[in-house]
Amino acid sequence: MRMEDFEVRKVLLLLKNMVYESTSPLETLRFAKYYRKKGLDVVVVLWGPMGVLLGKAGKKHGAPKYDEKVEECIELGVEFKCCRLGSDIIGVEESELIEGITMIEAHEVAELFLRYTQPGHMIISL
Repeated sequence: MRMEDFEVRKVLLLLKNMVYESTSPLETLRFAKYYRKKGLDVVVVLWGPMGVLLGKAGKKHGAPKYDEKVEECIELGVEFKCCRLGSDIIGVEESELIEGITMIEAHEVAELFLRYTQPGHMIISL
Protein backbone atom coordinates (compact mmCIF):
# COMPACT_ATOMS: atom_id res chain seq x y z
CA MET A 1 0.00 0.00 0.00
CA ARG A 2 1.04 3.53 -0.69
CA MET A 3 1.32 6.10 2.10
CA GLU A 4 -1.53 8.19 0.64
CA ASP A 5 -3.83 5.15 1.02
CA PHE A 6 -3.69 5.75 4.78
CA GLU A 7 -4.73 9.38 4.58
CA VAL A 8 -8.41 9.75 5.43
CA ARG A 9 -10.39 11.60 2.76
CA LYS A 10 -13.96 10.52 3.47
CA VAL A 11 -15.84 10.06 6.74
CA LEU A 12 -19.13 8.26 7.31
CA LEU A 13 -20.72 9.19 10.65
CA LEU A 14 -23.58 7.05 11.93
CA LEU A 15 -26.09 8.24 14.51
CA LYS A 16 -28.53 5.64 15.77
CA ASN A 17 -29.42 7.12 19.17
CA MET A 18 -30.90 10.60 19.49
CA VAL A 19 -31.17 10.74 23.25
CA TYR A 20 -31.26 14.22 24.72
CA GLU A 21 -29.38 13.06 27.82
CA SER A 22 -26.63 11.57 25.65
CA THR A 23 -23.69 13.34 24.05
CA SER A 24 -23.95 11.24 20.85
CA PRO A 25 -25.99 13.75 18.78
CA LEU A 26 -23.76 16.68 19.68
CA GLU A 27 -20.58 14.64 19.16
CA THR A 28 -21.83 13.54 15.75
CA LEU A 29 -22.47 17.15 14.72
CA ARG A 30 -19.17 18.39 16.14
CA PHE A 31 -17.21 15.62 14.40
CA ALA A 32 -19.02 16.33 11.11
CA LYS A 33 -18.21 20.02 11.31
CA TYR A 34 -14.58 19.38 12.36
CA TYR A 35 -13.86 16.88 9.57
CA ARG A 36 -15.60 19.04 6.94
CA LYS A 37 -13.54 22.07 7.96
CA LYS A 38 -10.43 19.90 7.46
CA GLY A 39 -11.58 19.44 3.84
CA LEU A 40 -12.85 15.88 4.16
CA ASP A 41 -16.02 14.61 2.49
CA VAL A 42 -18.50 13.89 5.30
CA VAL A 43 -21.74 11.93 5.20
CA VAL A 44 -23.94 11.57 8.29
CA VAL A 45 -26.47 8.74 8.32
CA LEU A 46 -29.41 9.06 10.69
CA TRP A 47 -30.78 5.58 11.16
CA GLY A 48 -32.85 3.61 13.55
CA PRO A 49 -35.96 5.25 15.00
CA MET A 50 -33.99 7.31 17.51
CA GLY A 51 -31.32 8.47 15.06
CA VAL A 52 -34.00 9.75 12.70
CA LEU A 53 -35.15 12.23 15.35
CA LEU A 54 -32.06 14.40 14.80
CA GLY A 55 -33.25 15.05 11.25
CA LYS A 56 -36.82 15.96 12.18
CA ALA A 57 -37.37 19.69 11.78
CA GLY A 58 -38.84 21.89 14.48
CA LYS A 59 -37.79 19.99 17.59
CA LYS A 60 -39.14 21.99 20.54
CA HIS A 61 -37.18 20.32 23.35
CA GLY A 62 -33.56 19.86 24.17
CA ALA A 63 -30.44 21.89 24.32
CA PRO A 64 -28.52 22.76 22.29
CA LYS A 65 -30.72 23.75 19.37
CA TYR A 66 -29.97 20.73 17.20
CA ASP A 67 -31.81 22.00 14.11
CA GLU A 68 -29.49 25.00 13.89
CA LYS A 69 -26.41 22.84 14.32
CA VAL A 70 -27.56 20.43 11.58
CA GLU A 71 -28.22 23.39 9.26
CA GLU A 72 -24.71 24.77 9.96
CA CYS A 73 -23.21 21.43 8.93
CA ILE A 74 -25.32 21.31 5.76
CA GLU A 75 -24.15 24.82 4.86
CA LEU A 76 -20.55 23.60 5.23
CA GLY A 77 -21.23 20.78 2.76
CA VAL A 78 -21.91 17.86 5.11
CA GLU A 79 -24.38 15.41 3.55
CA PHE A 80 -27.15 14.09 5.80
CA LYS A 81 -29.04 10.94 4.88
CA CYS A 82 -32.02 9.60 6.80
CA CYS A 83 -32.97 5.92 6.69
CA ARG A 84 -36.59 5.44 5.60
CA LEU A 85 -36.98 2.24 7.65
CA GLY A 86 -36.32 4.08 10.92
CA SER A 87 -38.47 7.02 9.91
CA ASP A 88 -41.38 4.75 8.92
CA ILE A 89 -41.29 3.05 12.31
CA ILE A 90 -41.83 6.33 14.17
CA GLY A 91 -43.99 7.96 11.52
CA VAL A 92 -41.64 10.73 10.36
CA GLU A 93 -42.38 11.79 6.78
CA GLU A 94 -39.72 13.07 4.40
CA SER A 95 -41.48 16.45 4.38
CA GLU A 96 -40.84 16.73 8.15
CA LEU A 97 -37.05 16.55 7.80
CA ILE A 98 -34.74 19.54 8.05
CA GLU A 99 -34.24 20.97 4.57
CA GLY A 100 -31.20 19.42 2.91
CA ILE A 101 -31.55 15.95 4.48
CA THR A 102 -32.08 13.17 1.95
CA MET A 103 -34.24 10.13 2.66
CA ILE A 104 -32.62 6.83 1.63
CA GLU A 105 -33.66 3.18 1.78
CA ALA A 106 -32.10 0.66 4.19
CA HIS A 107 -30.22 -1.11 1.38
CA GLU A 108 -28.56 2.23 0.53
CA VAL A 109 -27.25 2.42 4.11
CA ALA A 110 -25.86 -1.10 3.64
CA GLU A 111 -24.18 0.06 0.40
CA LEU A 112 -22.56 2.98 2.22
CA PHE A 113 -21.04 0.51 4.70
CA LEU A 114 -19.46 -1.37 1.78
CA ARG A 115 -18.29 1.80 0.04
CA TYR A 116 -16.59 3.15 3.18
CA THR A 117 -14.40 0.10 3.74
CA GLN A 118 -11.84 1.31 1.21
CA PRO A 119 -8.48 2.86 2.09
CA GLY A 120 -8.84 6.54 2.88
CA HIS A 121 -12.35 6.11 4.29
CA MET A 122 -13.40 6.05 7.93
CA ILE A 123 -16.65 4.96 9.63
CA ILE A 124 -17.60 6.28 13.08
CA SER A 125 -20.72 5.14 14.90
CA LEU A 126 -21.92 7.16 17.88
